[in-house]
Amino acid sequence: MSSETKHKIDACFSPHLYPVYADAESIVVVIDVFRATSAICVAFHYGADKIIPVASVEEAMQYKQQGFLAGAERDALKLDGFDFGNSPYDYMGDHVKGKTIALTTTNGTQAIEAARNAYKVVVGSFLNIDVLCEWLLKQNRGIILLCSGWKNKFNMEDALYAGAITEKIFDQSDKFTLGDGCLALKYLYQQAKHEPIKFLVHASHKERLSRLGLKKDIKYCLTPNQAPVIPILEGKYLVKLKL
Repeated sequence: MSSETKHKIDACFSPHLYPVYADAESIVVVIDVFRATSAICVAFHYGADKIIPVASVEEAMQYKQQGFLAGAERDALKLDGFDFGNSPYDYMGDHVKGKTIALTTTNGTQAIEAARNAYKVVVGSFLNIDVLCEWLLKQNRGIILLCSGWKNKFNMEDALYAGAITEKIFDQSDKFTLGDGCLALKYLYQQAKHEPIKFLVHASHKERLSRLGLKKDIKYCLTPNQAPVIPILEGKYLVKLKL
């Protein structure tokens, strides 16, 4: 395949930068490894019907007052008055089955909001990496890996996941060319992939979660293929993609 007909994979390091990368044809993969996109994958794996990602706490509370289940997290903490935070463990069980859940988080739902008008928006985490890569390879489209980061700043765990997904796709297909961001993150992931927890030992958000006693969340969110579903944005809802 000639370089003129290849599709591009690129990585955007924060929602603030997304307008620089946006185009009308690419699929956007929203990434918030610690922990929003991991929690979203778990919710659908346990049978949630829809998730309504919202940018503000006020919007989430409006849904809560209308009788919906609602999750809200800021600065890694679950907010009072809500059913869930953004720990994957909050969403494990029959209590989410068949439910519509409103969700706002510090970073992940902000990234979804930034990319809302993209050709397609899907949710990525280590928990669904293989099934997501298989699907992306079939789409014959460019891919933008949108890292949620931390309050619009670069963070390490989202970067590692973007590198992981880049490596998997690039190793399985000659239909893609890499932007410099993805190329750099692919090399970063190659340094980290055998011991990702050790590699992230001084990463800012890992330290933040560890201080809050959330090491169990960290380990789970870095474990591949625990929730093999693909959440996709349809209108205002995230739903489970039918594969």
